[in-house]
Amino acid sequence: MLQRKWSLADIKQWLENRSEEEQPLQEATAWEILEALEGREEELAPVYRAQLYALLASARLERTGQLDPVIERWQERAATLSPESGFVQRITCQIMLKKIGNQLRLPEFPVIRETDHSSAKKKAANDYRRIAQRFFSFEKELTAEWERGRDLLLQQKEGERLERLYQLMTELKQPFSRILEATGEYADSVQGIYYSAAQFKQIKQAEADIKLLFSRLDELLPQSAEEQEPEALVELQSLIGLNEVKERIAKLHRFLHYQKERQEQGFQIKDGMAMHMILTGNPGTGKTHLARVIAKIYYELGLLTRDEVYEVDRAALVGAYVGQTEEQTQKAIERALGGVLFIDEAYSLRRADASGNDYGQAVIDTLVSAMTSGKYAGQFAVILAGYPAEMRTFLRSNPGLRSRFPEQNHIHLPDYTIDELLQIGAKMALENDYMLTQGAKRELQRRIERAAVDESFGNARTVKNLILEAIFEKGAELTLTEAKADDFVFLDAEHFQANEETEQAAIQSLEALVGLKAVKREIKQLTSFADVQQKRREQGLQALPLQLHAVFTGNPGTGKTTVAELFAKALHEIGLLKRGHLVVAGRADLVAGYVGQTAQKTKELIRDALGGVLFIDEAYALLSAGKGDFGMEAIHTLVQEMTVHQENLVVILAGYEQEMERLLASNPGLRSRFKKQLSFDDYTKEELVEIVLERAEQADYRFSGRAKSILETEVMLKKHPANARYAVDVFERLVQLQALRLQEQQAHDAEQLMTITEEDLRLLVTEGGHK
Repeated sequence: MLQRKWSLADIKQWLENRSEEEQPLQEATAWEILEALEGREEELAPVYRAQLYALLASARLERTGQLDPVIERWQERAATLSPESGFVQRITCQIMLKKIGNQLRLPEFPVIRETDHSSAKKKAANDYRRIAQRFFSFEKELTAEWERGRDLLLQQKEGERLERLYQLMTELKQPFSRILEATGEYADSVQGIYYSAAQFKQIKQAEADIKLLFSRLDELLPQSAEEQEPEALVELQSLIGLNEVKERIAKLHRFLHYQKERQEQGFQIKDGMAMHMILTGNPGTGKTHLARVIAKIYYELGLLTRDEVYEVDRAALVGAYVGQTEEQTQKAIERALGGVLFIDEAYSLRRADASGNDYGQAVIDTLVSAMTSGKYAGQFAVILAGYPAEMRTFLRSNPGLRSRFPEQNHIHLPDYTIDELLQIGAKMALENDYMLTQGAKRELQRRIERAAVDESFGNARTVKNLILEAIFEKGAELTLTEAKADDFVFLDAEHFQANEETEQAAIQSLEALVGLKAVKREIKQLTSFADVQQKRREQGLQALPLQLHAVFTGNPGTGKTTVAELFAKALHEIGLLKRGHLVVAGRADLVAGYVGQTAQKTKELIRDALGGVLFIDEAYALLSAGKGDFGMEAIHTLVQEMTVHQENLVVILAGYEQEMERLLASNPGLRSRFKKQLSFDDYTKEELVEIVLERAEQADYRFSGRAKSILETEVMLKKHPANARYAVDVFERLVQLQALRLQEQQAHDAEQLMTITEEDLRLLVTEGGHK
């Protein structure tokens, strides 16, 4: 669930148990609670709101390692809300210690040489003076802050350390004061190479005293821990989701550790350590990242001498002539020695339709040889990665290669859930020092759901792109002169909507079409039913199954494709279809000329249509024309795929009524899935006239009164078999005739350019262009 409903009891309980959450999650959750409290802040006692702001300040300080205006503002809010809160005071101590550590550093004193000319000596004296002035400015600010909260801060664990720091700062005032006094007199005494030795001695003595005091100061400041790479299993556990994968890798780690221990005790391992691995998963599921973690595990166990991963693909391995492939593969193996050779989309090495001069098999042969024998065996690990279905096919076709990868080393990375992707998005935003508001999370969820249509969905990769796109929109819209501190921290819903197109609602567009009264009623009824069932599902009520596949029957030009496109948009607008696009296809797009290819071709077309509507025009053409025709294979595949993808795909079959009836009778599965049939009547003469006039208005043309009369009485005498296409053709022909007339008359004012006249209509009738 995206947005939790925070009660006051929930908030208090979370504050008491927050240590169970990771630091980034604490920061995000604290802000989520404060957003949920907006407008009802007084319901929660100030001490709890103060803890939330203090937690935000502390988490941000720990994450960034730097003080900034946002941290200081949150800390001030916390201190204002509850100055006596122990938690708030602990955070205040942390921030003050950080401020001292950041700003109170041993200065780099200038060098004064006896041989320097007077100008260099005076410059050095002024540099000393500026250093002392900066110290006093900082000391004044921090002393005032310390004095304001001294009694409360001393109650905290770090309070005593802070007091000793301020005592040292007081001691530092004396040598810095001597520098201020001595540098002025020293600068005045300098003439040429001559100077006051007494003042010079005072300056150097003060410098020595300052360095001594700073050595004591460093002992009191918290030492920043050196950044160390986390152990591989710790890093793995910190990843979002992938619970089964984590368990598999942990078991593998224990097994390899056990095998290594047996080997060290002298037991023989005939088949060697099983390090080679297969990783399968859709894009963005973390295959490359997991390969790096596995490399670290092998290194930590001493199985490999390096924890590096060398990544290659087909282009880096396969050459263009005999011998080049083996050479390039050998170089890749040598480059990966001691570490891991990672081959992405490994199945591309062996193509089913490859010609005789494709050298992908040479890569496999060279690789297998290096993995199993010779000087490189056991000196590197191979990890093959790719999409699940393609990898299965690839390994089945290469039994020699498959035998080198034991079953326990085959790991599948599942797609992330929506909740996991939202966590990943929030984490990625934090890594770029941004936080997502609740509005941003809702919009991010909508964008993710819209993109997650088929196996091509990029999972974490897509989420990363959405976050970076939102950051770009944030920066592109911001006016720096008006920016506040929060403008550099938060991403809101509008930043995820920037590239969204705003269009007229589909049902409104449908209503605007000429004619089609019965069809409009049916489409509105279908979309209303789908919308209500969707809302029932969201409310936890039982929802009836949706029967949205349809058959559109009617003559050409009656609006079947246009209505299908608007139907797709309408289903997208109510949240049923994720993309809402229309894919128009015919027999040639589904049927191939060889056994097995039609099913694959049909599946690929369906994949393109997922999240939208697949519109198959003249669908009865799929009926087999004779022996060796694969149309029925396309129909069977279509029925199967409709069952697999369910509400992620809507199929519309279109064509003449009698032929469509024959198609539905050919396959019982078709009949049961296409229960809704919409009949598109031919346009009447009046409707065809209306289409012409509407088309003209959309294109900034208009008919004179007499021209309109001729259109109604002499051009559109009756309905036409081409229907709307005929009306559009009439308009386009009239525009061409008008252009010819205007060119001959040299008449080009706005009124003339817009008007289609009686003369244009007469010429159309004379030429027979309306038939």
